[in-house]
Amino acid sequence: MISRKDFLKKGALSALTLPVLSPALISGKTSKTSTRKTRKDLQGAAKNVIFLVADGMSIGTLSMGNLMNQRQFDRTSHWIQLYNSERTYHRGLMDMAAADSFITDSSAAASSWGCGQRINNGGVNWSVNNEPLRPITHIFRDAGKATGLVTTTRITHATPAGFAAAAPSRNLEDEIAAQYFEAGIDLLMGGGDRHFNPDKRRDGRDLYGDFGKAGYTILKDKASMMADKTPRKVLGIFTDSHLPYTVDQNTVPQLRDNVPTLAEMTKSALDRLDQHPDGFILQVEGGRVDHAAHGNDPSGLVYDMIAFDDAIGVVFEYIENREDTLVIITTDHSNANPGVNGAGLTYTDAPMMFDQLQKFRHSNEWIQEQLPKEPTKQQVKEIIEQATRLQITDDEAKMLIDSMKGEFITPYRAERTPSAVLGAIQANYVSINWLGGVHTSDYVELAALGPGSETLTSFTRNTELFDIMVDVAGVRAYAEAS
Repeated sequence: MISRKDFLKKGALSALTLPVLSPALISGKTSKTSTRKTRKDLQGAAKNVIFLVADGMSIGTLSMGNLMNQRQFDRTSHWIQLYNSERTYHRGLMDMAAADSFITDSSAAASSWGCGQRINNGGVNWSVNNEPLRPITHIFRDAGKATGLVTTTRITHATPAGFAAAAPSRNLEDEIAAQYFEAGIDLLMGGGDRHFNPDKRRDGRDLYGDFGKAGYTILKDKASMMADKTPRKVLGIFTDSHLPYTVDQNTVPQLRDNVPTLAEMTKSALDRLDQHPDGFILQVEGGRVDHAAHGNDPSGLVYDMIAFDDAIGVVFEYIENREDTLVIITTDHSNANPGVNGAGLTYTDAPMMFDQLQKFRHSNEWIQEQLPKEPTKQQVKEIIEQATRLQITDDEAKMLIDSMKGEFITPYRAERTPSAVLGAIQANYVSINWLGGVHTSDYVELAALGPGSETLTSFTRNTELFDIMVDVAGVRAYAEAS
């Protein structure tokens, strides 16, 4: 431990009243060399960069994913295993503020990594002076490296767009899809048929046809992705909008058979990009973690967090016995701050209640889709029981009905929505509760390993990751080119 006087001398963090953490807890296993390396020392040390984002992951989400992995699957999450491993890694906190708020949305967050500047919420690599900024995949492309984006959201959604597009609004997804084509992004895998299909796009443009004529392999389902091993450029679009929640995918045969998991897409992407002789940059996003947090959906959240961790496992297998790949694992912001609450006189009921989640067969999104516009209490109870195996009370069913009518009153108005009420009802049975249903200002978890990770400090500004990736990959000259 250090003295209070010494701690206060450390600078900015002292004003934030953060607890004093052991360096071993926050910095991980560091290099044995006595002299700290700088990004200048490591220019070009990384052939590849893999950037993994669990969108909207609060620290409670990371914890619950690991708890469920241990209790249901008898294993520790790959992310947590890293902290107990013999690997050399970095661990710290990151400030994800946007230019116009200390609470950030996904587009501003991803753009801070994608262009090295803080921008206003809602934009994609769009400066505060209303000018487009050059995204990182364009820089890597110009340097001769391959580029890839993999996500469980629409591929045109905020986080993947933050690495590959520039737009004044994240909602311009038709335009973002067209930008991917113009930029020649080598590999795209996720959802979002509505932004490529001429029958669904506002301008009627056939982007599938454009990609196909440019030499891309077009993939529409899991079987075709698994079967195709060619190193050609790939556009894999597997759903109209976002990919399904893992809890639904696991229990609906059509989804399980036709839609690839995040781990399967990551493995396919790495197999393809690894064939590029000059290396690559790949962003992998577990995007529906964020959606589940917004919806106060416990099974959607926990099992999509586990699915993201499975993708981490694929990446760890890829980098085994190689020292040429920088891996960054983080989130763009916290969301809803869920956690397992203590239950029982001595908290002994909490584990048993948390284990109830293992019986869930569907997400809350599925429940809300099944409910009629004006359901009876019996209908509410039956649909929830079908999805979760929980037998809620008549009073609880009435609360949900009242919230659907806009008649449910709580002191905190954000807790009156049907999703918030459904999540709160389930908290009575699984002991998972929520701060709200929106993003929070929390500093976020950041882990990194491979060349360049040793340059990170215990507290990182989001924009620093752009500089680390560009410098360590040896593409700085292309970043500074006009």
